[in-house]
Amino acid sequence: MQPRGGIIQANIVDKDMLYQSYMPYVVGGGLFIPSKQAVKMGEEVFVLATLPEQSQKIPLTGKVIWISHKQNGIKLQGFGIQLTGEKGVFYKSEAEKMLAGFKAVGRNSYTM
Repeated sequence: MQPRGGIIQANIVDKDMLYQSYMPYVVGGGLFIPSKQAVKMGEEVFVLATLPEQSQKIPLTGKVIWISHKQNGIKLQGFGIQLTGEKGVFYKSEAEKMLAGFKAVGRNSYTM
């Protein structure tokens, strides 16, 4: 477990996980991070995230806008952030390019 205020890792290994984690309905893009770390709504966090088929870790900052306190089958415990800054814009752009044309039928997301 990461200490409060530490660096959080979000390793998105494939397009299915990206689909489940990415929050396109959030202004500026959002990302759900499966984690048991305690966070508060509105808290600013630092995340090192990957994209599918890329080893580069992208440093993201964001504000906590979603919290799932307990895992319940499909929904994982964790939190969602609203992406901010230039790296947030980059991550949003890359995620949306990767998900363009991705068939969402029968797939669930970690949030809505």
